[in-house]
Amino acid sequence: MAEVIEALVDGGKATAGPPLGPALGPLGVNIMEVIKAINEKTKAFQGMKVPVKVTVDPETKSFDVSVGTPPTSALIKKELGIEKGSGDARNQKVGNLTMEQVKKIAAMKETSLLGKGVKERAKEIIGTCRSMGITVEGKTPKDILKDIDEGKYDEVLR
Repeated sequence: MAEVIEALVDGGKATAGPPLGPALGPLGVNIMEVIKAINEKTKAFQGMKVPVKVTVDPETKSFDVSVGTPPTSALIKKELGIEKGSGDARNQKVGNLTMEQVKKIAAMKETSLLGKGVKERAKEIIGTCRSMGITVEGKTPKDILKDIDEGKYDEVLR
């Protein structure tokens, strides 16, 4: 029966110390190999806490690392270097993302977003921007969504 260990680690900076080391030790896997795999998969989320799930087969000593992603709002805040979103999203704007930044965040969240393509995932990110008081390309999220639907950003969102 496979053992599952879930932990919250710093992106790209997991160590053999707690919480991972003590949990992995009794399972007989090479702890440093697991840590290396975790750090490789979480390096895009440096400076953030990332949920990680390690599934270990105690008989074969094989393991599988699956990485969750931080919330979309946390990725947007990190990209903009801001502490928090706007308390009044309709009237007070706290930042501006470029379409490239939206695409980058959409790529990070690829496995946990519902959209099938880059365009649809970008629209989900822009929806979060709307509630946080963040503009995209200097325009309101509503206007940008309209532009995307009209194909104005097809070159960027491939």
